[in-house]
Amino acid sequence: MKTKTILSVLVLAVMTSVYGQKPTIELTFTAINNAVYVQLDSIKVMNRTQGGDNVLYWPDTTLTMEITPGDTLLYIGYITGYPVGVQEIIQEYNQFRLFQNYPNPVKDQSIISMFIPEKGIMNVMVTDVQGKLIISSDWQLDKGNHSFRLTPGSSNLFFLTALWKGESRSIKILSSEPNTGMSCMLEYIGKSDKETTLRASKNKSDRTMPESGILDAPVANETYTFQFATNIPCPGTPTVEYEEQVYNTIQVFSQCWLKENLNVGTMINGNQSQTNNAIKEKYCYNNEPDSCAKYGGLYQWEEMMQYFSQQGTQGICPTGWHLPTDEEWKVLEGAVDTKYGIGDPVWDLEEDYRGFDAGENLQATSGCYYEVNGTDLFGFSGLPGGFRYYYGGFNDIGSYDHWWTSTGDNIYTAWMRSLICGSPGVTQSSMSEVYGLSVRCIRDN
Repeated sequence: MKTKTILSVLVLAVMTSVYGQKPTIELTFTAINNAVYVQLDSIKVMNRTQGGDNVLYWPDTTLTMEITPGDTLLYIGYITGYPVGVQEIIQEYNQFRLFQNYPNPVKDQSIISMFIPEKGIMNVMVTDVQGKLIISSDWQLDKGNHSFRLTPGSSNLFFLTALWKGESRSIKILSSEPNTGMSCMLEYIGKSDKETTLRASKNKSDRTMPESGILDAPVANETYTFQFATNIPCPGTPTVEYEEQVYNTIQVFSQCWLKENLNVGTMINGNQSQTNNAIKEKYCYNNEPDSCAKYGGLYQWEEMMQYFSQQGTQGICPTGWHLPTDEEWKVLEGAVDTKYGIGDPVWDLEEDYRGFDAGENLQATSGCYYEVNGTDLFGFSGLPGGFRYYYGGFNDIGSYDHWWTSTGDNIYTAWMRSLICGSPGVTQSSMSEVYGLSVRCIRDN
């Protein structure tokens, strides 16, 4: 009996050792700009499930590693040369820039930021809607990002103009609760040491090289190709015809997105719930079909998912496309933000407004009330289509873009993304699944 027990223990130990081993896989990387080969400078491999990362430097572009099946890996590629179309964006980032204040409209206080490409005197003027000069002040500023705090006065509309070395930039500032009898005040907050250029290299704050990200959960040896083309139709798939409609596509580095919000299904009234009845159903803002034609349909989360719960499912997207996960949205945010790159911890802040200017760079150049539109530098063209309340009403058109992710938060809520007209960052929050939000599709790997 004792011998049998010892043998059983040995067999169990061997089986645990064999079956408990993590598989070893080989990952190989290359890169293109559209269809032209480009040389990688380095590759960072991050395990988004277990944590930890590895970095490869050219000419080493192959990594052998152990992985637990099911782990999601994030690959970030960097190149030394600027691809066509990106160099122009980089040059724009290195110019004098004035960013829209946040929040806007202003209640009590608002923050205004600007980037100065070299040391000089900055003149800041604030005028009211009649053109009356309220504030004029000069500041000797060093190269970098500078922030000011604005306290509105009794007017409900202001214009702030910044002049630097003969160049001027202006923004429109709205006040939701004018403070009668109080003076408008502008206070200098300080300078950020992080410079605003396009891309992060191996160091998070050194944004000097283009960066492209790929998500995958590999189970065997894989070869990955980073795409560094951006703001062009997806190579080989400029349009997608789906349910008698044609959608344009947009390449944002290694992600290919539909350029427009999805507009598929039969319109139902906002006071009805979408149901699992084998018919795709949509809401149109204020129950007006023209709103769907302009902004796309609005969908409850389960209808969008077609009543599956697996994140990344096809749902109501065309064949070969799927509903973006929360992680895929994070890659997009990091790809277009000029301060926080792909994989930066800022994108893991839950239920928070985050980022530097990802929102403004994803927002379309038209469609927002008060003309506080985005720059749309990467062609994503987010339009403020609003949302449908759980009880059937509608709100936020002309002010907010709201999109579902396919990642659930709990049994009743799922993660979503919002862009706010006039605000440079992006908001991630958990929303009840019975609300009606917009939907974007992303192409399968």
